[in-house]
Order: sequence, then structure tokens, then C-alpha cells
Amino acid sequence: MAVADVTIVSLDGVEKSFGAVRALGGVNFSVSRSECVGLVGHNGAGKSTLMHVLAGTAAPDKGRIVIAGVEQRQYSAARAKDLGVRCVFQELSLCPNLTVAENARVFHPALRGFNWRRKAGKLIVDKLDEIFPDHGIGASDLIQDLSIGRRQMVEVARAFTVSDRPADLVILDEPTSSLDAHTAGQLLAFVRRSVANGVSCIFISHILGEVLRNCDRIAVMRDGKVVVADRAEAFDRNKLIAAMGGVHQSEREVNSASVPTGRSQAPVRVRALPARQSEGVELIAHEGEVIGLAGLAGHGQTDLLLSIFSASTRRRVGVEVAAPVALVAGDRQSDGIFPQWSISENIGVRSLSKLRDGLLISRRREDDLANAWRDKIKIRTPDMHNNILSLSGGNQQKALFARALASDAAIVLMDDPMRGVDFGTKLEVYALIREEARAGRTFLWYTTETDELKNCDHVYVFRNGAIVADLARDEISEERVIQSSFAGAH
Repeated sequence: MAVADVTIVSLDGVEKSFGAVRALGGVNFSVSRSECVGLVGHNGAGKSTLMHVLAGTAAPDKGRIVIAGVEQRQYSAARAKDLGVRCVFQELSLCPNLTVAENARVFHPALRGFNWRRKAGKLIVDKLDEIFPDHGIGASDLIQDLSIGRRQMVEVARAFTVSDRPADLVILDEPTSSLDAHTAGQLLAFVRRSVANGVSCIFISHILGEVLRNCDRIAVMRDGKVVVADRAEAFDRNKLIAAMGGVHQSEREVNSASVPTGRSQAPVRVRALPARQSEGVELIAHEGEVIGLAGLAGHGQTDLLLSIFSASTRRRVGVEVAAPVALVAGDRQSDGIFPQWSISENIGVRSLSKLRDGLLISRRREDDLANAWRDKIKIRTPDMHNNILSLSGGNQQKALFARALASDAAIVLMDDPMRGVDFGTKLEVYALIREEARAGRTFLWYTTETDELKNCDHVYVFRNGAIVADLARDEISEERVIQSSFAGAH
């Protein structure tokens, strides 16, 4: 991708605090025309806050915002949009009770008249066709009825649609976090084409390989500042990790740590047949196993996890569960956090029996539990009594992990739980999962990241609501998973 010398956006000395938390500490950052800039850093480094400032949804306390050579003194989301700045936020901004077409109309008020719905539907579906062929999304579909992956696809497509104003700069904050490898590849190919055609992009991702392969330049944030910025060719995976602040274990150490070989002879904890499958491969999970669920997003993996979760409290046909269950939701906003509660309360809610002091919940026990898991899983906050929404998205996800692992659940269901979690934390969580599995806990882990499957004892691949393959650990690869996902498809 060729990079022009024309700077279209420049942030100079930007500062932003939320109460006692300093999110940005004097950031300098710029993007040139027809350039894709990668932005990386651990959770809480300030990446999303910086993008909110650039998108006009958060006002900086200090600093200058210069767009197309003009300093913006009265900057807002509406002004940013007028200047061609679009943003795909990590926490999706679609209206769940509206259709796909209606959400496009909200974004493009210029679509008026009696047939605005048809125009808006065509605009968004045409863009979906361009980015994600065979997406399976209709203009009249309600957003709340779509899987989180398909909602992510609509959000991305909407950001690139054009009606009365051009899209000069598109900010993509974790755009592949809910997408499977095949769909993520479609998006990244489209981003490269868009940049070649003159659009600029800021690409935020914790999947470092995506950043290294698809960006022209990379900026690394740490503790609210840009600490390194250079051409992508100047980095490799290890240099990026070192610039971000390093991690305590290497990926090789975690992936190779104490992984059992062959099938377990331990007692069966879960036995389940997908609802659309009357016969064939059955999911079986033994005590102490880490079982992966893979395949294209939306093909029944989450449905089966929810069936298992439901069967832990009431009988369900085709599902047997032999121990208490906890769920780590991937869609934390809809299914995970309690937004009116504190961080401590969100962590302790699955452990109420051991927090009781007589008939009441002991605040001291709740605080001790939350603080222990804050230290163990490194939740970045000055006070665990703060509201859960005060955390970054990745730290909210850490709190959901803490809730499940602090509980008495012998079976932990994980629905693509690493969405928005930084690389260092992922390695720590992988090691924690292996440690818990060695102690006898069973994990069922749906993930859209093929690299994560290497932490599993074996993997079930799904297509059209059924299990189509059961792969041993030494058979797991992105090519094999995708091949199995499309096996028999027309």
C-alpha cells in the first residue's frame, strides 16, 4: 500500500482524564492520506479513549485536533462526520430494536422521501455484498436478532457507506474480534483495497499478526501515551510485545504447557448432541479437558453452549450435564455484565453462597474475593467499587473471567471470551485455564481465533448447526478448520 505525504489528521498533546483515572497523558498521533495505521497496546493503554476523542464522542481536556490542516476548536461527533471521520467502536453502536436498513438511515439522514427505507436497505446491503460476500443478512432483519458477528459486519459496512458525505478516515476498533477467520480475511482484504483507493484507516487489534500484515505504520500505546511509532516493516511480533510492555510467558510456553495427549479416561462431565443433529458426532467433555468449538461464526456453537448452560438447571433432551456450570459470555454488554453494579459485585454474583454472612452478603468477603482476582488477572482499576462500565472493554471481559473462575463451577463455558482482550492477558488466561484444567475443571471453549484452538485437547468443528469434524490437537490448523467448515457446502 502506497502512503501519501498529506497528513489528514493530527492530534497534538491530547490529554483526557475520567475522575482520578488519567486515560491519555499528552498523545501525539497522525494519519496520512491513503495510509493504514495500526494502533496496539494492552487493555487500558488508552487506545479506545483516543479514538473516541478523534471521533468526537469524547472531548479532550487539553490538546489540539487538526483535520485537513484546520484546527478544530468546536469538535463533536457531527462535526467529525462532516469532515469524513467514521468510527467502528469496539462496543457496537447499532440500535438493537431497529432493522439493518433503519440503522443505515440513522447514520445517513440525507436518505429522505417515501422510499427512504428501500434506498437505505440497498445502500447497506450493497456494501455488505462488497465486503462480506454470502453474508446472509437482510435489510429488514432486526439488529437484536443477529449474532454478534453479524452485528459487527453491519457496523463495519455502515461505516464505509457513502451518501452525501465521503468517508476519508475510518477508525476500526477491534473490527475482527467477533468474526471467524474466513470473514475476518474478507474484511482485511477490503480494507487493503479501500486504502489503495485513497481512504485512510486506523486499525486497532489485539491480534498482532493482523496488524503486522495489513498496516503501513504502527503506533504503540502504553499508560495513556504513544511510546513508539514506526513503519510496520520495523516491527515483528516480539518487538511489538516488548514495546507494549512485554508479557511474563511466551506463547510457545503456554501452548505447550501440560497438554494431555489422546482421549481422557476421566468421568464424562458433558454429553451433548446439537439440536439440528439427530445422529452422528456427539460432543463429549471429560473432567479436566479443554474442548474447542470452531467453524464459521453463527453455525451453532453458541446455541449449543447455551443449551448446556440451560441443562445445568433443568432437563433438556439430548444434553447431559454432571456438574455446576458457569458461562463467560463473549457479548459482554448484552449477556455478561450488570451495568448498574460495581466491579466487585459483578465478580461476586456467581459466588453468593460463599460470600454470605448469615442471611446477608458480607462486603468484606466480597471485597476480598474481588481484590484477589483483580491481582490474579490484573484488572486495571484504582477501586473495585467503581462501576463496571468504568473499565475498558478488555478489563470488563477480565471481570467476567474472574466471576466464572472464582465460582464453584466445575464446567466453564466460554463463548468467544477473548474478544477485546490484549495479547499479554490472553497468554496469562491460557495458562490459568490449563492450571484449572489440571485441577479437574472442564472447559468448553468457542473461539473465532484459530491460534486459541491450539490450547485445546481436541476440537469440534460446526457447520449449519451440526458437528462435522472432531480434530485431535495435532490436527488443528486454520486450513483444516476452514476446510471442515465448508465440507459438503454448495
